[in-house]
Amino acid sequence: MQEHPHFDNSLSSLRHTASHIMAQAVKKLRPEAKLAIGPSIENGFYYDFDVDEPFTQEFLTAVEKEMKHIVKQNLKLERFELPREEAIRFMEEKGEPYKVELIRDLPEDAAISFYKQGDFVDLCAGPHVVSTGKVKAFKLMSVAGAYWRGSEKNKMLQRIYGTAFETREELDAYLTRLEEAKKRDHRKLGRELDLFDTMEEGPGFPFFFPKGMTIYNTLVDYWHDLHRKAGYQEIKTPIILNRALWEQSGHWDHYRENMYTTVIDGEDYAIKPMNCPGGILAFKRKMWSYRELPVRMGELGLVHRHELSGALHGLMRVRCFTQDDAHIFMTPDQIKDEVIGVYNMAAQIYKTFGLDYHVELSTRPENSIGSDEMWEIATNGLRGALDELGVPYVINEGDGAFYGPKIDLHLEDCLGRTWQCGTIQLDMNLPERFDLGYIGPDGERHRPVMVHRVVFGSMERLIAVLTEHFAGAFPLWLAPEQARILTITDRADEAALALRDKLFDAGIRVETDLRNEKINLKIREAQVQKIPYMLVLGDKEAESGMVAVRSRKGTQEVMSTDALLAKLLEEIRTKAL
Repeated sequence: MQEHPHFDNSLSSLRHTASHIMAQAVKKLRPEAKLAIGPSIENGFYYDFDVDEPFTQEFLTAVEKEMKHIVKQNLKLERFELPREEAIRFMEEKGEPYKVELIRDLPEDAAISFYKQGDFVDLCAGPHVVSTGKVKAFKLMSVAGAYWRGSEKNKMLQRIYGTAFETREELDAYLTRLEEAKKRDHRKLGRELDLFDTMEEGPGFPFFFPKGMTIYNTLVDYWHDLHRKAGYQEIKTPIILNRALWEQSGHWDHYRENMYTTVIDGEDYAIKPMNCPGGILAFKRKMWSYRELPVRMGELGLVHRHELSGALHGLMRVRCFTQDDAHIFMTPDQIKDEVIGVYNMAAQIYKTFGLDYHVELSTRPENSIGSDEMWEIATNGLRGALDELGVPYVINEGDGAFYGPKIDLHLEDCLGRTWQCGTIQLDMNLPERFDLGYIGPDGERHRPVMVHRVVFGSMERLIAVLTEHFAGAFPLWLAPEQARILTITDRADEAALALRDKLFDAGIRVETDLRNEKINLKIREAQVQKIPYMLVLGDKEAESGMVAVRSRKGTQEVMSTDALLAKLLEEIRTKAL
């Protein structure tokens, strides 16, 4: 058992102490600043301040300097408690209205604790490290606006973000990773490589340009191939459906603020935020026999959701996106096998992209619907599938959807960042709401179990993740331009055009650069565009029927055009990384 539970040496406690050191430094430099909250977060810490003048980058530099001085003093952190009314008076005397509000919101019997370091005192539950001297490796990252308690009805505060690590080496490694992430930012690469962008005429509504559409369509072709082999039927459902449908599904009451609506012939309609109700109508069009189940219906469906402008982020967080949805309708005893099938498909896809992932199983929440028996069948079906697969997974108790348990697949990119893309959700709500049925072996009508699942997540987010994961240097099968033929002299033009036709006819995405420019310039430009192969032709190659093949990694070899074509086709066929 820990001897002093309010002090520990975890990274979270170190960062929490760093936030207090930052608050102390801000109060020293701007005594009029009012303190709000300052927690540790996943990659660091922040503190919110109420000030009249916004913080600048120069001010952050001054704060960092003052923080180093506080660390050097090695001030001991001392915890003490006060009775409720005394705690309120204490904070009122210090002129800290936000702290007073926080104390008033605490339960009547709560212990109200404070931490003191030197002449700085803060309302805080802890824990912390024992002294400021422990916080040696830190960096202030940025400043942003943040509403008090996250509500736009409240005052906008100034939030300073920072990070801290136990050693300078760990901090430097983290900052290097951040710099690498900036270089890989899909918004930046999308513009530089002319793939996609968002424009002020439609915030959150992305544009895909020809090269970006090549990537998009290649992924769609891959999706179709996988789903055809896995026994899915593809459907397409309308983008606008009437209010009565969304009331029946529950979206009108529970998701209305995120939906775009319109009026047609005097009646309310909504642009779909989800594909599920349309998929249900496609299933309900006839009465199925148990012999026909499971029915797997896949749809690449365009959905629209109203996101706040501050939450929008390139292709990662948009207002319209294409979900690679599928809805599987099955008997209860088919759950395990169907979940295994979905999982295996997702695992195959993520392996193809070279992405690691981890699995989480979320179980019944407090506000759930459905019988205990159905929840037990559903949860055991998911758990049984994961156990049979031998997959390590984390259980999130009570974190399932109100309508059923779910499995989430979190992708990890080459920088160690995670993205929630794939999900397998069992639903006991919509089959009930829409009175779905099938005829069982007993000749009676039974309720099917419904699974919602996505494996790509959304086309837009997947393309953003892949752009950053590959830093724009897509594997050959995905690359918008797979090869570029570069001539050294115009005497090689005829051979270049013949090679282009040969590769093009075989399905290779190939371009030519016949400009009267130095070959080094042509190579450099092709490398900037991250083209997988540069095919160089000079007099010697034109005469011999050979080609100098240069990869974007810098390797070079001379080969026949037949050998080149075979090499490219094999690399595409195997989806080599």
